[in-house]
Amino acid sequence: MDNLDVFSVRELRTRSGDLLRDAEQGQLALITKHGRPAILAVPFDRRLLEQGVHRALALTLFEQRHLTLAQAAKVAGLSLDAFIDLLEPLGLPAVDYPADELADELKAAL
Repeated sequence: MDNLDVFSVRELRTRSGDLLRDAEQGQLALITKHGRPAILAVPFDRRLLEQGVHRALALTLFEQRHLTLAQAAKVAGLSLDAFIDLLEPLGLPAVDYPADELADELKAAL
């Protein structure tokens, strides 16, 4: 899972290159002031332009496993079904279980 990088306002002076590199790689970053979240830096990319802020944010947070499917749908302002429909053309799986967890889920279902 990609981690959400956290930068303090003070660190921005020395780590602005890291923040820019994260954005170029499509990664979100959180900027804090006195230890409290102040700014969420969302990469300005194709997804943002095509999907809009809410959907792009929801897709990125879901893809990086910071949000569940239901939470991401809510952030995107879509029903669960509509959000799942949004994932398919982007090649993002709605469910991504590791093989051992999937086997456990199948056993439990039977």
